[in-house]
Amino acid sequence: MARETDDQEPPLESYRNYLCVLARQQLHPRLRAKLDASDVVQQALTQAHEKWTQFRGRTTAERRAWLRTILANILADTVRRFDRGQRAVALEQSLEAALEESSVRLEAWLAADQSSPSQRLQKEEQLLRLAEVLAELPDDQRQAIELHHLEGCSLAEVGRRMGRSKEAVAGLLFRGIQKMRARLGEEDPG
Repeated sequence: MARETDDQEPPLESYRNYLCVLARQQLHPRLRAKLDASDVVQQALTQAHEKWTQFRGRTTAERRAWLRTILANILADTVRRFDRGQRAVALEQSLEAALEESSVRLEAWLAADQSSPSQRLQKEEQLLRLAEVLAELPDDQRQAIELHHLEGCSLAEVGRRMGRSKEAVAGLLFRGIQKMRARLGEEDPG
């Protein structure tokens, strides 16, 4: 039996794009040809629904942390399955840390230390909306934004990883950010 959610809490499904952003950042390049980030996220959401009664958190930040832990465990299991290796606690911990860092970068894009419940709820909605809008971008623009803003890669590194010039990457970033601003209806998303 599923636990009732607070009316102000978004349903677990609303975290799909947020988790996809994080999964794409952590899915090893050699596995991307074999596995899509959305498949990993579907597993995470399914597991979260199955284990919902075990969730003891009270805040949306705790819910995101819980979902990131589930995602990290699934990513670690996936890597092990493809490597046919033994359980690597260090791998799970490094994935959790990397997911946390990506999440912090995503949240920092929204900035603002908001403290009231309504402000925290608004920030949560903005975070989920940002992930949703990011998912709507063309793949090359989304990838450039994720690499540059969420992974902290330089333009040269983004270009190297995408097989593009720095100028081409700058164009992708510019167009992607403009589209995000238009979709979010904000002056500046980050």
